[in-house]
Amino acid sequence: MAISHAVIRRLGPSLGSPAFDLVTRLLALGWSRRVKIGDTAPVEQREFRNLDSHLARIREPSSDGGRLELIVRRPAVDEREILSEATLDTTEGLVGDGWAARGSRATPDGSADLDAQLTLISTRVLQAIEPDRERWPLAGDQLYVDFDLSQATLPAGSRLAIGSAVIEVSETPHTGCAKFSARFGSDALRWINSPIGRAHRMRGLNARILEGGTIRTGDVIRRIGTGD
Repeated sequence: MAISHAVIRRLGPSLGSPAFDLVTRLLALGWSRRVKIGDTAPVEQREFRNLDSHLARIREPSSDGGRLELIVRRPAVDEREILSEATLDTTEGLVGDGWAARGSRATPDGSADLDAQLTLISTRVLQAIEPDRERWPLAGDQLYVDFDLSQATLPAGSRLAIGSAVIEVSETPHTGCAKFSARFGSDALRWINSPIGRAHRMRGLNARILEGGTIRTGDVIRRIGTGD
């Protein structure tokens, strides 16, 4: 099922199209794009995929530095807004995102979980399970990064500098669910939830914001130590 596009804000050309360089320039000028998706936007049935063949590439990124490839804000359920720039706030999370309003079943009072203010996912994992970049925002994460997210490299408490903000990796795991399976395939869900998938945090990781600031697509990501 294709993603249906609703023009709610200024609309840039489609990511993943031959005009990707133009998209990059437009986003740099402050364009944004919001898309509304179905409840699951299921992936078409695919033949068996040898996803393990992508492991070498997934392990390639440097553990010292990486790049912020995509910023996605989730203003409402099943809506995604692709941004060139965003503000991270220690109280609000990614400003304009629905994280705070949604709350969490993990907290006693149902309030938003500070340890899950942000979710990061590896673009190399997404390239393995979904070659169409247009569908990447279906993952539901906010920051799409070319960076080593493995548990060995980024144990809980690790701190990352992105733009003028600092975030901290949370202990709470980020796991795949039925929606992820419907959108990217049951084989993708099994792969990311396998022991090797969990070791590499293929589904991504949760983080909290320690220092608010501005982040932009293309920002360098730097590991700056831990909170110990």
